[in-house]
Formats: sequence, structure tokens, C-alpha cells
Amino acid sequence: MRIILLGTPGAGKGTQAKILSEKLHLPHISTGDILRQNVKQGTELGLKAKAFMERGELVPDELVTQMLVQRIAQSDTRDGFILDGYPRNIIQAESLDAMLLKEDVKIDFIFYLDADEAVIIQRLMGRLVCSVCGANFHIKNMPPKNDMVCDNCGGRLYQRDDDNRETIKKRLEVYRNESSPLVQYYQKQQKLYRLSSNEEPEVVLGKIMRIIEKRHDCLKN
Repeated sequence: MRIILLGTPGAGKGTQAKILSEKLHLPHISTGDILRQNVKQGTELGLKAKAFMERGELVPDELVTQMLVQRIAQSDTRDGFILDGYPRNIIQAESLDAMLLKEDVKIDFIFYLDADEAVIIQRLMGRLVCSVCGANFHIKNMPPKNDMVCDNCGGRLYQRDDDNRETIKKRLEVYRNESSPLVQYYQKQQKLYRLSSNEEPEVVLGKIMRIIEKRHDCLKN
């Protein structure tokens, strides 16, 4: 089973990806993690990405997609994967589809998590980020076991400077403008499911699992 989770910052993609990964026994793939890993390991793609980053430029979509396809080609994705927050725009979606087609891989579900602006602001203003591995936590919703210390690597947690009300609103506007064509693109493929993610993670997970189970029942019949 191959799943893409889309949605604005703070919609709960990372949280749902983590829960679904454990429940469905599928690897959780985040493009941010892949990018950091390639740069850290000094791979060919990582070195190319690092050159852009050192110039203060965005890493090109094609380069990120190549890293993603390499990750998807690894043995642990044989039964599927959960892709968190990628693609972000129509260009990335078309590039991803083209590369997956070469690997004879198809996406089964695209879930667009849609939360109200007030909910997103509350979530992001309480977000904590690991200074070492980049993992996300939340002061209220997903606190670390030890105060301001990452559960995964023991790194120091911090709050991002741009996780403030004014900047968050601007980021939401940019994302929504970019994602509108993306939503239409996947709607035409009849794979996109738009869900409210205002509720607690367990409630949102229930919505996702009901859709997956219903689709599987239909295919069996």
C-alpha cells in the first residue's frame, strides 16, 4: 500500500504518518529527512543539494524527487510506504509520477488533511524542533519524554522563529495557492480524499483507516 499525506503546515501530516507507519508496518518517508541524510552521508545527490543550500537557494524539485525515488527503491518499501508532505506543487507531482512509472509503482491513496486556521496556529506556535535530527514535537499535543530533549537522538529542542501568528498565516496562504492545482491534479486521478484534521490524532486516524478498509473491501468484491 502506497500513501501520500498532503496538507498545510500544522495539519497533522507528520503525526498521522508516524501513527500509520506503526499501524500498517510501512516505512514513513519524509523528504526533509531524506535530504538531510543525503547531505550528511555525502552522497552524489547530497553533494549537489548541499551546493544549492550553501548558496542560500532552494534545492531543485527534480533533485529532491531523485532522492525520493532512490529511497522508494530500497527493500523496506516492497510492501508500500507513507510519503509525508510531498509533492507540494503540480511540478513535483508530475515529476514524481513520471519517475514512479519507470519503477512500475503506483500511489494508492492521497489524503489531504485540512485543518482550520485557528487550529493550525495553535499547533505550530507550540511546535518544538530537534536541533540535531529535525524531529518535531509539541508542547501540549506531543511533548517529549524529557523537557526540551529529543526522544530520538537526545538533541536540544527549540521553537522556530517563524512559528509566530503573522508568519504562519503567510505560510498558509502560500501553501494554499500552490496546492490548489495539486488537489485538482489528484482529484482527476480519483485517488484524493479530503479530510478535516481539526480533531485529535486518533479521530483523524479512524477516518483514514475507514477509507482504506472500505476501498480494500470493494476490491475484494
